[in-house]
Amino acid sequence: MQTLAAITINRPREEVYAFWRDFANLARFMQHLESVETSDERHSHWKARGPAGSAVEWDAVVTEDEPTTRIAWQSEGSTPVANHGIVQFTDAPAQQGTEVMVALEVEVPAGAAGQIAAKLFGEDPAQQVRDDLRHAKQILETGEIVFSEANPVGSQVKRFAKQRPAQPLTDRELEMAEGGQR
Repeated sequence: MQTLAAITINRPREEVYAFWRDFANLARFMQHLESVETSDERHSHWKARGPAGSAVEWDAVVTEDEPTTRIAWQSEGSTPVANHGIVQFTDAPAQQGTEVMVALEVEVPAGAAGQIAAKLFGEDPAQQVRDDLRHAKQILETGEIVFSEANPVGSQVKRFAKQRPAQPLTDRELEMAEGGQR
């Protein structure tokens, strides 16, 4: 399954690249990722949650690293979810920060049936990449991942912040919303 996604982050390219290149940071914004441990500049071990809460681990090797421009990688050895991809960093137009583009290919177990099952369990790799890019943008621009009270309680919300269920407004809150006239 191929995925291509991009986002503009209002931070200098050098800063965005450095944040991403420190692979331990990836678990801060990739909702399915538990940890990344690096053994040297090129090799790392990844732990993630798969569909239905299953655990998935793999080793990866950086195949290309052009500082401030691109990072390419591929999984290596025996892994249940073989993957490879590239992250590119370019200056956004009109000095609006950095364009981050991710191209990812994941070999989902069980082929097409596995892709359908992953989507049913909310584990669609394409959606995960888009969500992860939004989270990276929030962390780099604001220092945190922001969730709205209107956000439905889901696996991504539970990981970062427990939210209370929606409640009707109290009489006092209704009065304030109406400009104190009641």
